[in-house]
Amino acid sequence: MKQHIACSIFEIIRGAKLRSLVGSCFILVSSFSIQLHAYGSTNEPVSDVDNRLDACDVAWDEPGPSSAQSMPIGNGDVGLNVWVETNGDVVFYIGKTDAWGDNVIAASGLMKIGGIHISMTPNLFLPGALFSQILKLRDGEIQIREGYETNAVSLRIWVDANHPVIRLEAISEKTPVSLNVSLDDWRLPPLAHANPDVLVPNQTNQVVWYHRDGPRSNPHIAGLTFGGLIKGDGLVTKDSKTLISVTATNRTLVSIYPYSATTTTPGQWVGELEELVAQLDGMNWELARQEHRKWWDQFWHRSWIFVQGDQDATNVTRGYVLQRFITACAGRGSYPIKFNGSLFVVDDPVKPNGKGTNGLQMPPSRVNADYRTWGGQYWFQNTRAMYWPRLMAGDFDIMLPLFNMYSRQLPDDAAQVKRFYNHGGAYIAETAPFWGGLKYEGPEVKENWTGHYFTPILELSMMMLDYYEYTEDKEFGRKTLLPVATTGLQFFDQHFGRDDQGKILLDPDNAIEMYWKVHDPAPDIAGLRAILRRMIALPDDLVTMSQRTDWKRMLNELPELPIGMREGKESLLPYTGEQTVKSRNGENPELYAIYPFRIYGLGKPGLQLALDTFDTRKCRQMGCWVQDPIQAAMLGLADVAEKYVSYNLTRSDPRLKFPAFWVRGNDYAPDEDNGGNGENGLQQMILQADEKKILLLPAWPKGWDASFKLHAPFHTTVQGTIQNGKLIDLIVTPPERKADVIDMSSRLSSGRQ
Repeated sequence: MKQHIACSIFEIIRGAKLRSLVGSCFILVSSFSIQLHAYGSTNEPVSDVDNRLDACDVAWDEPGPSSAQSMPIGNGDVGLNVWVETNGDVVFYIGKTDAWGDNVIAASGLMKIGGIHISMTPNLFLPGALFSQILKLRDGEIQIREGYETNAVSLRIWVDANHPVIRLEAISEKTPVSLNVSLDDWRLPPLAHANPDVLVPNQTNQVVWYHRDGPRSNPHIAGLTFGGLIKGDGLVTKDSKTLISVTATNRTLVSIYPYSATTTTPGQWVGELEELVAQLDGMNWELARQEHRKWWDQFWHRSWIFVQGDQDATNVTRGYVLQRFITACAGRGSYPIKFNGSLFVVDDPVKPNGKGTNGLQMPPSRVNADYRTWGGQYWFQNTRAMYWPRLMAGDFDIMLPLFNMYSRQLPDDAAQVKRFYNHGGAYIAETAPFWGGLKYEGPEVKENWTGHYFTPILELSMMMLDYYEYTEDKEFGRKTLLPVATTGLQFFDQHFGRDDQGKILLDPDNAIEMYWKVHDPAPDIAGLRAILRRMIALPDDLVTMSQRTDWKRMLNELPELPIGMREGKESLLPYTGEQTVKSRNGENPELYAIYPFRIYGLGKPGLQLALDTFDTRKCRQMGCWVQDPIQAAMLGLADVAEKYVSYNLTRSDPRLKFPAFWVRGNDYAPDEDNGGNGENGLQQMILQADEKKILLLPAWPKGWDASFKLHAPFHTTVQGTIQNGKLIDLIVTPPERKADVIDMSSRLSSGRQ
């Protein structure tokens, strides 16, 4: 199976506005079943990334018939679902990270921009003709071929990694063909829609359309307009949404220009789009394609993991590579990746319904590609899963949209905290639209899933501290990390009172979504302890002596993590006191002290306590947002980590053809939590970083070999080969960091379950 990926984000300054635009990604799979080429022997040089990556390309030899049989591709801001119908027509949907509909919170909060439908005359895809559709990961493009031998047409689709444009090239080797290129938009009149899309009239040899959020929409999106322009070499207007070839040719280039902006009038948006198109049309597009491929080449050489051994190892490699590709295709836009489908939701997935008034289960309904369960809001607990693995992957650029969105929310959130509670600081809501916002959650407010749930700002601060350690970016430290972390710490310090011993009394406070309005929940205690220690240790050019003194005082005022007996073993507990609160979800809050807050782990005090806590954990389900694969790896439980990671990175949705479109689980397909936690778990099995220490192979299973390159804190990369359970060909950059490496390959894998 082969794959190539190309994703990019470019910025164009227009007036005072900074606009991020398009990129591209492709993958290849054969038929509905997928086969992977052998990766070769472990004696191959670890730098031989390209051949191993090519073996992960996805190739199909049968067409569609629907978006459920689509391949993803994108540049970080624009994502496509590409498929071929059974008659040979090529179709793709266009998604964009800032295509917010009229009601962001609703099921259609993040919409498609639209779709493109391309047919060819003559149709060379006759009965019995050959077909192939390949996602070329290394080149960031999808290649399609239809026809007999030389009497065939080849199409290449790519989203420019460095410019906001989608390219489709049609090349017929023998028979000239004419193209019919039409806009496929299910929101156009006369179809029923509360706020229909608009076809711009009086266009010459181009199609322009848009969706505009009305003045009654939330002020954060009112006037937001998104759509695009279609044009091509030798294409002329047939009608308001269709272009056709003037004459049949052997080569045609079609270009689609997605665009979104908040404007005073629709005419202003059209003018800005046409200005953008004029700039892009002045480029040498062949040179742009070379630069596009260069971006993807650099992306794939930042880091890699290729696992060898049994079929599980092969499947895990494919899942890891394809998940990283999907993340790159949607991760560099204006807003973070949506956990519930990213940019790649499709139409007509079966949507489960509840019970009717008669008490009987209602039949499932079908929905279009604008729909996603859980809507357009961001759940931090779900969104984080795609971002933690970016650190070891070295995909630091992909992390910035997440950090920027939450940083922008804090001033308004802090004003609400001041108004609600008359104190300083702020937190971020577990569930909120991209502009944030809080509700009053005083002690008298009835308990609920996310009301008294203040943990997200702690985990975000932990992730930002890691980002700072990995990149040593002082500007990020001053402008992003410090404002976020100090605001969160101030909130916890001032929002909660003190007990008789002068300790901070976290009450009422949710233990994530599992236990509501409890006393001293473990996740917040662990988070505060981890963050305060790290903030105190920041260099003098970032923090003041006064700040350190205050944080040390707060650290001394923290209560201890709750510990008690469970199944005859001393274990960490979800919260302090009698364990009588009703559980509401499928989570283990006590394990937050292992991950994400890393109080316990290999080489740290209390490892047996942490192991016993994991052994007696209440919730053991697999996949989706479950963190067990990561926590198992961080405790050195190689067999458990292997089991969970293998499950995550092979959990394809049976209704969807692409192998890394993960089943919905608790979310919506393709489930990004599932893939992100699989990535993270696999990385932690190979490398764990703790301050200056780098632990290698802390949880690597017997029977698997691998080659890898991963990032570690302080501008460090670690590259090597795992062969027969031993670490060989180790390269640490910079070389002086090799003194901090601890090779744990001699540890026996644990059989704990």
